[in-house]
Amino acid sequence: MESNDPPWDIIVDEARSASLKEPMLEDFFRASILDQPDLESAMSFNLAQLLASPAMAVHKMAEVIAEALAADSRIGKAIRSDIRASFERDAACDLHLTPILYYKGFQALQLQRVAHWLWGQGRKPLALFIQNQVSETFAVDIHPGAQMGSGIMLDHATGLVIGETAVIGDNVSILHSVTLGGSGCQGGRRHPRVGDGVMISAGAKILGNISIGEGVKIGAGSLVLESVPEHVTVVGVPAKIVGRPVEELPALEMDQSLQIN
Repeated sequence: MESNDPPWDIIVDEARSASLKEPMLEDFFRASILDQPDLESAMSFNLAQLLASPAMAVHKMAEVIAEALAADSRIGKAIRSDIRASFERDAACDLHLTPILYYKGFQALQLQRVAHWLWGQGRKPLALFIQNQVSETFAVDIHPGAQMGSGIMLDHATGLVIGETAVIGDNVSILHSVTLGGSGCQGGRRHPRVGDGVMISAGAKILGNISIGEGVKIGAGSLVLESVPEHVTVVGVPAKIVGRPVEELPALEMDQSLQIN
């Protein structure tokens, strides 16, 4: 029976097909997808299974995640956009269920969304607990205070660090070993603001209270210490503008070359 949620219907159909193709994983697909009533329930179940520890039992972790998803519908909308981002931008992602079950960048991002909601509710100890568990489990460290847009793809994500006052726009793609870090020891805004459609390639470091404009491409291994205007390509240590990317929104194309207009 179809729901009123087309993305969830697609995921359920994919899980049924995958279960038939690989009977050894039938119980896995049933528990994680097929026995769940909706996408939010599936996310609560799967993320809790990954993050549960002796300090917090799996059912308690699932309750926390479910509470956040029920309280803020924007999280569910962002989850659907993030699934679509992985499916459309990652050539290795041939199923919509793949990010939910297997991609730690996607999983870490959704847990940060939960932690961010807790942070906004004043429940900072629990938010920091989730951040720490995510860091230990996935080697991804995103502060609960960071503001993350929708349609984000964290590709591989190992070694990713995003600080407390960072702001990430919509439809951004970030690869592994990237740092969006602060500069100085003073409080207040001290981390980067990243515009829509930006692609940040592997190993790039963006530091300080600076702005990265819409549609920017940042080359692998670059060190960005100054604000970057819209629709340019920057590379190097320190990063310099070398032209304009061919794509209007580089994050959507994931072209790692330095072809420029």
